[in-house]
Amino acid sequence: MTDSTDNKLIILLNLAGVGLAYGMLGISLWLSTEVPLATKGYWAMGVLLLTLSLINVVKYRFDNRSSEDRIRKIEEARNEKLLEDALKDQDTSY
Repeated sequence: MTDSTDNKLIILLNLAGVGLAYGMLGISLWLSTEVPLATKGYWAMGVLLLTLSLINVVKYRFDNRSSEDRIRKIEEARNEKLLEDALKDQDTSY
């Protein structure tokens, strides 16, 4: 139960950090008068696309880890079942 609460807190802190970073970036782009508007838009698009790419990388890594955990659990259950069957066969042979 505390793991879920800790995860929610970490996610909330990360979201606050991302929001703050976007806010500061927006303010800096807004206040920089010597940079043309087209350049500001280009920078903003770059940051947004980088964010989307990072989200995708994290999602794919999470999915990969999740599938590896699932496969590992299936293999452990199969090995445990094989051991149980071997022990049952050994007991009946006596």
